[in-house]
Amino acid sequence: MVDFASVRAIDFHTHAEEPCCDHRDDGYNEFQAGMAAYFKNPAGAKGMLPTVQDTAAYYRNLNIAAVIFPVDAERETGFRRYSNEEVAGICAENDDILIPFASVDPHKGKAGAREVRRLVRDFGVRGFKFHPTMQGFYPNDREACYTVLEACAEEGVITLFHTGQTGVGSGMRGGMGMRLKYSNPMYLDDVAVDFPDMKIILAHPSFPWTEEGLAVAQHKPNVYYDMSGWSPKYFPETFIRYANSILKKKMLFGSDWPAITPDRWLADFEAAPFKDEVRPLILKENALRLLGETV
Repeated sequence: MVDFASVRAIDFHTHAEEPCCDHRDDGYNEFQAGMAAYFKNPAGAKGMLPTVQDTAAYYRNLNIAAVIFPVDAERETGFRRYSNEEVAGICAENDDILIPFASVDPHKGKAGAREVRRLVRDFGVRGFKFHPTMQGFYPNDREACYTVLEACAEEGVITLFHTGQTGVGSGMRGGMGMRLKYSNPMYLDDVAVDFPDMKIILAHPSFPWTEEGLAVAQHKPNVYYDMSGWSPKYFPETFIRYANSILKKKMLFGSDWPAITPDRWLADFEAAPFKDEVRPLILKENALRLLGETV
């Protein structure tokens, strides 16, 4: 198991991406090439995305624990993906550094709820990643997704929702069909009301709805923020101000690996105007509390 006392940080947002390959016909290669161009990351453009085993080795070398997950967006995008079971299995082999999350398309309804329960009980999954833009749903749509969210709440796991605009579909023809409207963080205000005991994380600074996201995180005790998907040097001033003050115990380090490496994120974080007393909260202490871990 992860020695939380010794790791120097916890990255709460890393992706289990399948390596690109020439024979794929599902549009995934083009998607990753577009992401690579947006983030100026040559690995994706050259088909050199890391495997989950590669990710474990990389983070072990950095002495940083990593929350990792695939994204179940096959219905909406057609992209094949790592299975939740495969990712959880590799996490078990690397449980000194990887923390297993999973992803279930909420449109799966009762079948998705069964999958949530099985992954938690049989595979030790600690949380679930939802991507409204890639999965095509409004988080507060009771009919579309609450059956799956109810299972998450009943199992006592963390839910992590993509919010705002990052590099996903950015600059690609028609945005590759991905609609930004689904990822307005204000929809999660309803989720936080309807599931008041479920831990909810807003992923990314929620641009262009940053202030809406900050309002939800401040107003609802069960809502947190991960700071992934953007270099800290581009964070809106109001985002940094809240992180330094009333939300200092709700902000989490997240890189968005492999699109953004933790090396890059941490270097830019060091140069950004965060208070010295806030930095350890963001890098590790808030994550420990959210995961229910003590050191």
